[in-house]
Amino acid sequence: MDKDTIKIQVLKNSGELVEFDLTKLKSALIRSGAKQYEIDGIVKEISNKLYDGITTRKIYQIAYAVLRKKSHNVAGRYRLKKAVLDLGPSGYPFEKFVGRLLAYKGYQVDVGQIIQGKCVTHEVDVIAKSDHIHIYIECKFHKDSKKNDVKIPMYIKSRFDDVRDQLKTKPENRTLEVKGMLVTNTRFSKDAENFGRCAGLTLIGWDYPQKGNLRDWIDQAGYHPITSLSSLKKRHKEKLLEKDVILCREIDANKELLADLGLREIEIIKILKEAKEIMKYN
Repeated sequence: MDKDTIKIQVLKNSGELVEFDLTKLKSALIRSGAKQYEIDGIVKEISNKLYDGITTRKIYQIAYAVLRKKSHNVAGRYRLKKAVLDLGPSGYPFEKFVGRLLAYKGYQVDVGQIIQGKCVTHEVDVIAKSDHIHIYIECKFHKDSKKNDVKIPMYIKSRFDDVRDQLKTKPENRTLEVKGMLVTNTRFSKDAENFGRCAGLTLIGWDYPQKGNLRDWIDQAGYHPITSLSSLKKRHKEKLLEKDVILCREIDANKELLADLGLREIEIIKILKEAKEIMKYN
């Protein structure tokens, strides 16, 4: 079965109708760790449920429902983008998640710091440090697929410049490389991307840049958020996030918190099992 065998129009979130591209679905399944025989079966089952004018959201829901029946670990990895969107509503868990990803890359990380700039003080979401590089990161979390327009990186750049200018007044920092970065769980407008490139502000979005984007960071680290777990109810996920349990890999070391939530032993076993399954391919 290939793209040409399914001639339907799909309604995107933007309201645009486009031809259904089966290769995108297959690519998402491959990234989720599905084996080829699983992909063939899943694609066949999903294809039988498609119709003209179906929304991309509905296709996602159908695919996830099929995956849950076949493989929890593949389903959890497949719903990664939605899981990151669920790290709300405050956005603070997203900042911690980004901090975890940068710590995986070898940086010393601080989250939610107040820093004195040359002109004013700034609350910096994440600071990542190594011997020769300091990165000051603003995290822009959205609970939907909203794009970040050009005003956001322009504002972040002015704040970063103020912090950098203050750092450079100290003799010990004159050889220090200081970078500004904006990380979002969604996408950027074209103007925002152009401004970032021109102004020297690193932009990291869900699939921007083409290599080294947020999805790549997560895949490389294998750090899947607890919001990936279908065996946890939303209110339980929120309680764990409040307790600084952000990743599936952190649940086992904090399983006493599951009991504190009033979960039964059989439910706790199911949650721990699903968390381990999601991490299998890491």
